[in-house]
Amino acid sequence: MAFAKILKLSAMASALALAGCGGGDIVINTGSSSNPTNPTNPTNPTTPPASVCPAFAKQGAALGGVTKPICEISGTLTADATLTANIAWALSGKVAVGNDNANSAVLTIEPGTTVFGKSGADYLVIARGSQIRAVGTSSSPIVFTSVNDMIGSVNEDSTAQWGGLVLLGRAPSNKCDAAALASCKIEAEGNAGPYGGDKPEDNSGILKFVQVKYAGFEVLTDNELNGITFAGVGSGTTVDYIQVHNNLDDGVEFFGGTVNAKHVVLTGNRDDSLDWADGWTGKMQHVLIQHSKTDAKANRGIEADNQSGNFSATPLSKPQIANITILGNNYKSADADSEGILLRAGTAGEIYNAIIKGPAGMGECLEIETPQSVQHAQSGALLMRNSIIDCKEPFKNPKDAAGNTLLDVKAWFMAQPGNMATDALLGGYMPASTSPALKNGYNVSNFVDAWFDDVDYIGAFDGVSDWTKGWTFGLHPATAIAACPAGTTEVASLTGKLNCELKGDITSNVTLVAGADYVLNGRVRIGVDNTTAATLTVQPGVTVYGRSGADFLVVTRGSKINAEGTQQNPITFTSLQDVIGAPTAAGQWGGMVLLGKAPSNKCDQANLAACKIEAEGNAGPYGGADVNDNSGVLKYVRVKHAGYEVLQDNELNGITFAGVGAGTTVSHIQVHQNLDDGVEFFGGTVNVKYLVLTSNGDDSLDWADGWTGKGQYVLVKHDANNGEANRGIEADNQSSNFSATPVSNPTIANMTIIGNSYKSAEKDSEGVLLRAGTNAQLHNFVIAGPTGMGECLEIETAQSQALAASGALVMTHSVIGCPEPFKGTVSANQTVKQWFEGQQGNKTAADQAAVLNGIYTIDTTTPKDMSAVNSFFSKSATVGAVDASSDWTKGWTVGLGQ
Repeated sequence: MAFAKILKLSAMASALALAGCGGGDIVINTGSSSNPTNPTNPTNPTTPPASVCPAFAKQGAALGGVTKPICEISGTLTADATLTANIAWALSGKVAVGNDNANSAVLTIEPGTTVFGKSGADYLVIARGSQIRAVGTSSSPIVFTSVNDMIGSVNEDSTAQWGGLVLLGRAPSNKCDAAALASCKIEAEGNAGPYGGDKPEDNSGILKFVQVKYAGFEVLTDNELNGITFAGVGSGTTVDYIQVHNNLDDGVEFFGGTVNAKHVVLTGNRDDSLDWADGWTGKMQHVLIQHSKTDAKANRGIEADNQSGNFSATPLSKPQIANITILGNNYKSADADSEGILLRAGTAGEIYNAIIKGPAGMGECLEIETPQSVQHAQSGALLMRNSIIDCKEPFKNPKDAAGNTLLDVKAWFMAQPGNMATDALLGGYMPASTSPALKNGYNVSNFVDAWFDDVDYIGAFDGVSDWTKGWTFGLHPATAIAACPAGTTEVASLTGKLNCELKGDITSNVTLVAGADYVLNGRVRIGVDNTTAATLTVQPGVTVYGRSGADFLVVTRGSKINAEGTQQNPITFTSLQDVIGAPTAAGQWGGMVLLGKAPSNKCDQANLAACKIEAEGNAGPYGGADVNDNSGVLKYVRVKHAGYEVLQDNELNGITFAGVGAGTTVSHIQVHQNLDDGVEFFGGTVNVKYLVLTSNGDDSLDWADGWTGKGQYVLVKHDANNGEANRGIEADNQSSNFSATPVSNPTIANMTIIGNSYKSAEKDSEGVLLRAGTNAQLHNFVIAGPTGMGECLEIETAQSQALAASGALVMTHSVIGCPEPFKGTVSANQTVKQWFEGQQGNKTAADQAAVLNGIYTIDTTTPKDMSAVNSFFSKSATVGAVDASSDWTKGWTVGLGQ
């Protein structure tokens, strides 16, 4: 492999130069004596004083950006040694602790210590009879890594920059002569040394809170090292909280032995993440395997063998694995792809509480090969129970040389207790509260072995506690905040970030800071109606999600929401399913409700200040006398997959504006795939500009009860797959009193409504319905749809028809290109068609294709200059909502298919 791909040194590491050595060594130049250097200045490094390094090490050259002194270790340590955290320790070549079964030594490594390979072929070996005692802590893990990492010259795809860690023990292997185990001497990979023996309880020390990163260098031709190799390692060894990240070869591999391990994280490894062979009979629990997030090279989550040269060799490989989560990626090549579990070459084993999940491009998730492993599956020596497979390609069957199927792997899997092939409902690696992984696990502690922890869940996590936090690398984004903001509470993460919960009534100001995701639990109200005011501030890029259907956000009268995203970083309110990558649909959570103090015609007009109308969904009261009431800012905000029926027959709208005043700023907002209406205005005076309403199940824009606000640039697009839809606009004055005042009379300009062909017994896709006494000022509309769409303009009820006939209700400079353009009359002498065509600038077109190209207006009708009407409006070059030359929807919306 090209050395330049393995070691990419930062320009700031001016003290380093690549040598043309066959072993790939890095020569660390310390500079001439005529140019003395300052050890406190990382841009001008120097050699630390000789007294810093202990006798078993020598001083090494400082690295740019590394403030600690560096001590270099080489050769074999034949006496006990301690690596302290105040020094960065460099490995030079093969560093062995002890000689094989002679000159035994113990290498102790303090919490927070960093050990690095200064070249590709540097690696650490613990020989038989010696020990490593590397005991970090959750807050100060021990890190084994590369010089590139030390100087900041790594990225998400870096790998193979040094060798790795090898533990050689004296426990049995089926490559040993079973009649002479004591004299077993198997040569390990990479010329590391011999392993194997007759001591199943052999102790090679402790690895706890340890990271191994960017290893796997090809130390011999065709011989890359694993991140951590356990060769003949015995059960007296303690392995707990270890991670291997971005190893070129396997993450961890067990060659025989009896060692056990808990809390294992294997991320971004390029070959198999967990590999066993040659008679390993240990146990593992709480294992997370995650293939590269960038879809870089990966192979199996587990590759399991007995012995490649003798599939029936004894002792059989037969580990017990419990609570493992395997997350694949889309990597595919001619010789490898991302897969789940491959059991072959005569391995047996017991797998409990496993989750295997991957994207559409992942390869097979469970495969059994070779007749010997098939026999173990049929006899019960190989089993898998209480597990979930959530994959596009779940199973692959073994075949003999003639192509005959040896085992129906799906039938074998499904026949065992507790197994499921279903959506695991994971958020990242954490099960959601509705996941089938919870409460369906097998209690391995009671029924298998007391070594295991007592569990009742499937996979590596219980949905509450994240045992990876604090000591792992790459799982928790560096941009994540360290703690939940005041007013929120940390809960189990479903998104890979810190998750912070909002619950109940929030009575003080809260800021949802970028770097975390936020969870709504039930009805969350900002402030207490007209008594305790609070402001919810939401920073750009933040995601807020409802964890169940009945979760919704309410901003009460007197309080505010300041949610101001950007085009590049919009704010998203969405469902649990959306954030965890599960199938989305309308009605997966509640929605957003803003309650204001502006007038409604449901109020007593003689006593507006005392108005108190109860909003839908038991959200709270609204209404009042303040036309300029300010409920805050919604800007570059998306609301997706909402509309849950929080009370019987009471679905929420995506965003409800109830009595919201004109002091509120609403710009660049979208409601996508809501079960009920997209947005609905119940009275109030609030204005809105740049509004996108897509794939909503009922009406997209609905108003009632005296709304007198303004709107411009409104795009409605019914579901492109002809899913459920009703009106682009459904407009009322007041359902129980069509003549109530103030009369609904908004001014809407530059609106595009694109219907579909949905039809049912109860409703169909339509354009604009004006009824129940509403008035309206409509300008620069484009209404279009395919064959099968219902009526595109209809005016109902005598009061609204009278307003139209009198000229109070107007629609000008608009185009209708629909198969069923009009319905009804406005008077005994005038149809809706005649009324529409009689107003200034209106016309009908042949069909949708004549007026729209996708969402873009292609019709050349001259628009009304709305800037001359009111300063809220801007002058538009075209009718309709969106012009191809200035597409304001790009970069922040979803579901438009541009």
